[in-house]
This record gives sequence, structure tokens and C-alpha cells, in this order.
Amino acid sequence: MENSTVTFCRFEMNNLTFIGVSCEYLSDMYRFISRIQSNKWSFHHKCWLIIDDEFSRKELMRFVRSYQRMNYYLKIGETTWPWNPDFNWMERYGRDIRSCLTQMCAWMEHRRYSPKSIDNYTKILESFFRYCNLQSFEDLNHNMFIKFNREYILANKLSASYQNTAANALKIFLRVQGSDSFPEESVERPRREHKLPEVLAKEEVKMILISPINIKHRLMLQVIYACGLRAGELRSLRPADINSHRKMLLIRQAKGKKDRMVPIPDILIESLRDYYKVERPLEYLFEGETPGTPYAERSLQLVFKQACKKAGIRKPATLHWLRHSYATHLLERGTDIRYIQELLGHNSTKTTMIYTHVSQREIGQIRSPLEDL
Repeated sequence: MENSTVTFCRFEMNNLTFIGVSCEYLSDMYRFISRIQSNKWSFHHKCWLIIDDEFSRKELMRFVRSYQRMNYYLKIGETTWPWNPDFNWMERYGRDIRSCLTQMCAWMEHRRYSPKSIDNYTKILESFFRYCNLQSFEDLNHNMFIKFNREYILANKLSASYQNTAANALKIFLRVQGSDSFPEESVERPRREHKLPEVLAKEEVKMILISPINIKHRLMLQVIYACGLRAGELRSLRPADINSHRKMLLIRQAKGKKDRMVPIPDILIESLRDYYKVERPLEYLFEGETPGTPYAERSLQLVFKQACKKAGIRKPATLHWLRHSYATHLLERGTDIRYIQELLGHNSTKTTMIYTHVSQREIGQIRSPLEDL
């Protein structure tokens, strides 16, 4: 979601009054301005000049309102004259809702929410407020959220996870603002989906891990599978997190702000030692193109996709499948479920128990009644 600023101002030249429109590059805005015949570009003022008449004002406001509601969050800049009551609505939107969102972000930072969570919650709420054409916080009600779920989320076939995140974001927003007419308890979350984790066979994992020619790419995938890491956990690893003497890997402040230790095999320690001698990373174990910065998440996903393609894996596999495969293969080897829980960083064994549904250790040995006929 992009943020852009549109600034309106007034010019008088040659006994004519012009509306000056200045904005960051928005192709739709420029195409719209080009359709208005009384327009010209001012190199001196660095903006578009449109004859100030009733038609131009209505057309400009119609475009800005529709664009703000459907596509972008447009911050309306200062003007030199109050030229339309609708423009005051725009200013009030920018002050009121923006200030509420700023308060929510400050509260989440105070509670040490991750920057990614703050960004996701803010973007979803901006979509909600734009869709409902909300003018003031006092106008917010429960029916708006129901309408947003039905006509935006469900109509566009967005996931239940997106809907759940929207509910969580609105709950925090209402908690910070303290609405009596719309309490946070009235926001319903969608029914939880119960999906089984996708798991690769050991032979498939082996083909994926040996496919990359690049040593760094191969090591990143091997570390994820060997230690059951999430993508973000791998990207945050530092050389000091590897304890080669104890053969342990320290994952710092992972999901839920938790540290944990996982064993790392000898063969991987030797490979990482050779890799470190060649690469000499400055801060992170696996760094991107810029030294001292972590490897990009998107690039890591592409590394996995290319490895799957080269290995001939046609399943719609994602990088997280390696973590699922790690847990399932441990379970099939007879590892106690409580140890797997600790290795994965789960709060409860109930979360880890889902891997029992895809393990072949017990279920795969059950004979079908068809075999006895």
C-alpha cells in the first residue's frame, strides 16, 4: 500500500485563477489531469495548473475521493483557500483517523510488538477506514466491520488469516481509543481453519538440499531443515550464535520474543566454518548484497523455489515446508513430542501434536479393511 501526498494551492496569473495540483508520481492522477482541457504544466511552480472553475473543482474532488477510498491513502496538503466543504472532510479525515492510528502504533511500540506486526495492522486498518469512507472515530460502529468482512474480505476471497488479522488490529485500535459504543469484545474473529502441515519426503528434502550450486544458498536451506528454523530466524542468525563446542545453535528473540537452543549436526558445523572463512560476514551469518544487512526474505524464498524446480519437485512447496518436514521426520524417528515442542519453540504440546496427523510412524502402519477381503 502506497502513501502519497497531494497538495492544492491557488495561483492568479494574467487575470485568471488557477488550481495548482502537486503530487508524487501517480499515473492515474496524471491521466486524469490530461483529460481536463484547461491544464498546463508550470515549470516555475513545479505543478499542474488547472482553470479554477466549478467543473474543475468537482472533477478534482471526485477523483481524489474515489482514489483515496479504493487505492491509496492520499494525504491532502495545505491550501491557500477553503474552496470546498468536501475538502474540510478530507482534512478532518487526515487529522482524526491519522492521529488515532498514530496513538495505536505508539501503544504497540510500548508493548514491544514487532515492527512487522505494527505495519501489517496499520495497513489493514487503513484499508478498512478507506473502504467504509470513515470521517471520524465517533462514527465507527460494528456494522461497518461486518460490511467490510462481507463486501471486501469475503467478496475478494481473501484468506481467513487476513480476516483474523483485521479483527486483531481493530481490537487493539478500540482498546487504545476506549470506545463505549463499540467495545473490542464485540469484534468477532473468524472460525479457525484446521489444516494439516505440508510435509516433504526425506528423499525430496535431500534432492532440494543438494540442488543449489551456490554454497551460501545450499547452506541456508540445510540450516533451516537441520534445525527446524523459520525464515526470519535464519535471517537473524549471527556467527556468535553457533556454539561449535556444545554443537548447539542459539535462536534469539524468535516468535513470541523467546530464545531457544537447538542441536546442530557436526557436518553442518564444518560446512559453516568453511563458509565463514571465505565469506567473512560482518554482522549476520547470511548477509545480502549490502555487507552488514541480513539476507532478503524474498530472495531466500526464490532460492528455495529454484532448488525445488531443479530437484523436479512439482508440489506447491514453500520454505516453511522444511520446518514442517523437520518436525515430522523427528517424530517418525521416535523423538518425544515434548522435545520437539522445545526445538520448535511452541508454547504448548497441543501445537506440536498436529504433526502426529501426518507422521507415518503409527498411522502409516494401520491396515485397511480392504486388505482383508
